[in-house]
This record gives sequence, structure tokens and C-alpha cells, in this order.
Amino acid sequence: MLQSRADLEFMKQKVLAGEQPWKDAWDRLCRQSISSLDFKPKPFAHVIRGPYNNPAIGSNEISLSASAAYSHALQWYVTGDKAHAQKAIQILGAWSAVLEDFQQNDAKLLAGWTGHEFLNAAEILRSTDSGWQDKDIEQFKRMITGVYLPLLKNFFPEANGNWDAAIMDTMLCIAIFMDDHALFDRTIDRYLRGTVNGGITHYVYPSGQCQESTRDQGHTQLGLGEMAQTCRVAWTQGVDLFGAADNRLALGFEYTAKYMLGQDVPCENVISPIGRGRFSDIYYVVYDHYRFEKQIEMPFTEQAAQRTLDRSLSVLTMYKGPRPGKAQAPSAPPKPSAIAADAGAQDQPSAKPAENAIKIEPGQSVQAAIDSLHGAPGSIVLGKGVYTLPAALRISSGVTLCGNGNATILWLDSKATGPAIVNVTDDVHDITLRDLVIEGASNVRLSRDPNADRRARSRKGAPARAGIAFKSEHALASILLEHITVRNCTRAGLEIDGATGVSIHACSFTDNGNAAADERTLHNLLLSHVRDASITDSRLNNSPSGCGVEAINCEHLIFRGNEMARNATSAIHAIDSSDLRIEANLIEANEAGGIAIDAKDGSSRVIDILSNRVQTINCTQIAQ
Repeated sequence: MLQSRADLEFMKQKVLAGEQPWKDAWDRLCRQSISSLDFKPKPFAHVIRGPYNNPAIGSNEISLSASAAYSHALQWYVTGDKAHAQKAIQILGAWSAVLEDFQQNDAKLLAGWTGHEFLNAAEILRSTDSGWQDKDIEQFKRMITGVYLPLLKNFFPEANGNWDAAIMDTMLCIAIFMDDHALFDRTIDRYLRGTVNGGITHYVYPSGQCQESTRDQGHTQLGLGEMAQTCRVAWTQGVDLFGAADNRLALGFEYTAKYMLGQDVPCENVISPIGRGRFSDIYYVVYDHYRFEKQIEMPFTEQAAQRTLDRSLSVLTMYKGPRPGKAQAPSAPPKPSAIAADAGAQDQPSAKPAENAIKIEPGQSVQAAIDSLHGAPGSIVLGKGVYTLPAALRISSGVTLCGNGNATILWLDSKATGPAIVNVTDDVHDITLRDLVIEGASNVRLSRDPNADRRARSRKGAPARAGIAFKSEHALASILLEHITVRNCTRAGLEIDGATGVSIHACSFTDNGNAAADERTLHNLLLSHVRDASITDSRLNNSPSGCGVEAINCEHLIFRGNEMARNATSAIHAIDSSDLRIEANLIEANEAGGIAIDAKDGSSRVIDILSNRVQTINCTQIAQ
């Protein structure tokens, strides 16, 4: 599973020859308490693991036993000492005779963690002259098919992505042990096309950022490590998941390792410093595969692996080093996508403010500054900090509202609902918004777990909060948005209804549209009756319930150079709209496909779809 017989033989020969780094890693393995022949399994019928292992009834014991079984199976293979085979058999037998179920919050997670270790041990025992009896093998199979498989078979993508990663690892191992080709294929499909937080393109973004990068680096490394093991198990069966989505896993490792090593990386929202510098033992499997099997440079992953060398166990089982006959110069490291790479508010403002601009700081009223213009054109510059809005900010004609980049945050007070910014009259024109963040969450200080925050926004009765809503009876004109970030709204991040001349450039609309009562507003960007608009170099990602963009009764729209990914429905859904040009966008991992065109009254026409980069599950769908 994790190792082919050739891999096991390689490891064995290196250990017996005393070669490094395998010998030191072997000695570390043998020094562990679980590796002792004195280890005694303590099985439970009902294993309980609550959130973050509280309560813990049998959860620690089964984790230790799973690791112990694998350790003794490896020791048996390398040394030929049957006492280790018997110890592994004893551990598997003790649990398979007793275990009835996993319970409480972390049941699936714990089963995912322990299942693949039990199964790797079992496969080594079954494939060697270990003395494992047929009746005991059948008893182990009953535990796997009666306890593990029913719990894990539907995966759990609603949790953070490390859950599905661990489940996929164990599910592949179950499929191999049970010789279940359908289960194997279904798990492979899950890795490639998983939904919500599961699957490679949901867990690792085109920039290399991971779904849990904003949570903490411990969980991020956990998810990447389980993804890597899933790829390794598939690889031993002749299936290359490492290469999926242009070596996306390599990109995720390089991004994370670079940040862990102290360098800056781009991030949608704010990357978490928690766990930075604490390297998990996950790097050798991907470093070995990409660098020496595929001949791809992995400079940051190599450095991260070196940081773990003095305590690594994976270097024993996962590392083979340079391959004979593959001495050619390696290719360049994986590169993050350049599409919409600078979208959203940045560290520094993108343009200098007007010399006569009104400057205000947090604590001062943004609305009062706008009103002081008395309807005349003018510029307002917001300093860094959080601006709490007691009610929706009303924008009038000729106003340019600028911030100082991603450190300037507009936030609608938690007691308020609705949009954070609206037009003051139906005929507003010549509006510019630039270089600021609109935070849609009810709490400006989010928790450590963005997935938990998303679930809270999705609950019934969650406050109806939106980003920007410019609406009129076809009278709005000349609206420009540049380097704006709108995130975490329960309704649309940006809604424009009835406007001519709209430019949305290098903006980021992320995680907007959470199970609203009004399905029409479930999107990152909603355009209705808009004419002559361009959406360029922007990100429209992660709408939990809607589209990246929904365009209704629109005309002359250009979508160019955008990243539209991981939305619950389509990247672009156009309804009764005409003269659309969809060009050079990156479209991936949208649940309902890439581009959907509905012409309910037959009015959709002149649809140009050119040179878009479409990854993994996505396709262009023309529904008419």
C-alpha cells in the first residue's frame, strides 16, 4: 500500500547495510515504546473521540495500537524475527475481536487516521510468511467492512479537508485489502473530483494556498500529509495522483514549506502564523517522488524535509533518493497560477490618492465624510484599521472611496443587516471604490477555524449580510471597482442591478452567499440588467451556495483573466444574456460545472468562450 514489495526490499537492504539516513530512522522506530515486544493492546468495543479528543475513551489506545501494528509489521519484514509478526497479529486480533463502533464528533477522523495503519500492517502480514491464520484474517476483514467501511464510505467533505484526506487514505487501503475495484475507483475519483473541502483542487488552490492555511499550519500539514499518503498508495497500484491538476500537490507543499521556513506567501484572507516553524514529518514522501521520480525541483520541500531529518520516520519508509538512470537535470519547481494573482486589496494601495482628498482614520465617520461633499465629486482616503459602519454606507455620484490596501477594513456593525455599501439615489454615476476590504462576517475577528465560521453563517436564521449593493431602474452608470476584497457575506458579495458601464478589475469576492432565504442573492457576484461591463483579473471563489458570477438579462459582458473556483454551483451562470465574451479564465472545482448558459426566452446569443483553463471536474455546459 504505502510501499510496494520493491520499496520494502529497498528499505530492508539499506537498514541491514547500515546506510544513512535509513539506519538512524530505523533506530528511532525501534526505540519507540510501541515498537517493543512488551506492547499490549487495550481494545475497546465503543471508541469515543469528541472534538479535539475530548472526551477520549479508547481513542488514544486505538491510535497507539494502529501505529504499533505497523511498526511491528515493518520490524518483522526487515529482521525476519517472527516475534514481531506475532505481536502485529496479536494487536490486529485484539481489536478486530472487540471493536464495534466509533462514536461522537471525531469518529470519522479517528477511523481515517487508524484505518490505513492497521491495513498497511495487515497487508505486510498477509503477503509474507507471518503465520497469520485465515480465521484471523477473516475476523480482521469483518472489522474493516463492518466498522470502518460503513462509517467512512460517504466521506465527510463538510469538515476541514484533512478529514477527507485521511478518509481517502484509508478507503484506498480498504479497497486494496478487499480487492474491491469499484471502491478503489470511487476513492480515486474522490481525490480528483471531491466536493466542498475534499479533493485536490478543493484542498490546494492554484496559488498553492491550502484550504486550512488560514486556520493553522498544524492542520494544513496534516491534510497535505494525508493527501501525500493517498497519492503514494495509488502510485503503488499504478495510478498517478501525484500529477493531478498539474502536480497541484507539489504546489501545495512548496507553498506551505516556503511559509513554514519564514518567507511570505500570498493568501486569500489572512494566513495563520499558528504552528509556523513546527515541521511535521510529511515532506519526504513528496520530495522523493517529485524530485527523484519525476525530476521536478522542490527547493522549499527539500529544506523542510531536512528540518525533520533528526526525528523523521517517513524517511525510512518513503525515501529512496536518486534513481539510477534518471540523472537528467530536474525541471523547474511548480509555479503558482498567474491568473488573478494580484486580485483583491493588497499590502499597499494600487494608486496614489488625489491631492485634495479628504483623509479620515478609524473612529471617524465615513458617511460624514461623504456627506461633506454635498453631492459634488470628491475623493476620500481611509487610513489603515477597521471602520465600523452603524448602517449601510450611502455612496453618491462622483465619489472616489479609497483605502490603504488590505489593512483598511469596512465592517457593518454586528447589530445591522443588509449591505455594507449602497447607492444613495437611483441615478448615481461615476463611483470608484479602490484598495479596501469589506468584511461581511458578523464578527470582524473570525475564529481560528474558517470552516466553522462558514457553517455558522449557513445556519438557519443567520443574519442577512451583504457586501455592496448598487441597484436602480437602469439608471446607474460608470462604476469602477479596483483591488476590492469582499468576503464572508451571507448574501451576495457584490450585487449590481440596472447599470451601464461597469468595470470590476483585480477584485476578490470570496466565500459569499451562504444558504440565504432569497436564492437569487447566493453568489459572489450578481449582475442584473447590466450593460457594457468587464470583469477582469479578479477572483470569484468559494461561494458556499451559489455561483462565482450570476448574470441575468445582461448585455455586452467581458470575463477575462479571472480565477473562478470552488463555487457550489457554476463559475459563470448567464441567464437570458447576450454578447458575452469569456476568455482566458481559470475555472476549476465548481460543483455544477464551469459555464452554464440558460436562454429561457431565447435571447442568449453571441457567446464567445475562448482559451479558458479548465481543471479537473469542470466542463463548459451550455444549457438551452
